[in-house]
Amino acid sequence: MKTIEERLKDFEALCRLKGLKVTPQRSGVFRVLLESKEHPTAEEVYRQVRQQMPSISLDTVNRTLNTLLQIGAAFLVEGTGQPKRYDGGLEDHQHFRCLRCGTIIDFQYEPFEKIEVPSCLADQCTVLRKSVYLEGICKRCLEKRNS
Repeated sequence: MKTIEERLKDFEALCRLKGLKVTPQRSGVFRVLLESKEHPTAEEVYRQVRQQMPSISLDTVNRTLNTLLQIGAAFLVEGTGQPKRYDGGLEDHQHFRCLRCGTIIDFQYEPFEKIEVPSCLADQCTVLRKSVYLEGICKRCLEKRNS
């Protein structure tokens, strides 16, 4: 697995490839995503980035997160009825979200990475990314309920 510094260099190269400037704001927001294990919301990213850049605005963080999504430097963790959560982990993995506490857990299960696109869909479009997202109750919430 690459270090955060290696991933930041890859990010800088991706920005240049996509015709974007490598700004301190973009690098700061991306670094927060890389360092987080929590799949932060835009507000959580904002609070973290502000520790290093006190003058950054929430609007700048939101626009930067959208840019990261557009260039493939981050992904949106899908879910219903919850604030958007962002993921800077670009390696193949899946997500589990606890319906009680909202915790999102990364996991990697190789068969999910090999899901084939049905021919009826493959004939109509090109799939760029496949994502598996599971919901349930996490171990911590189950233990709380049982005690």
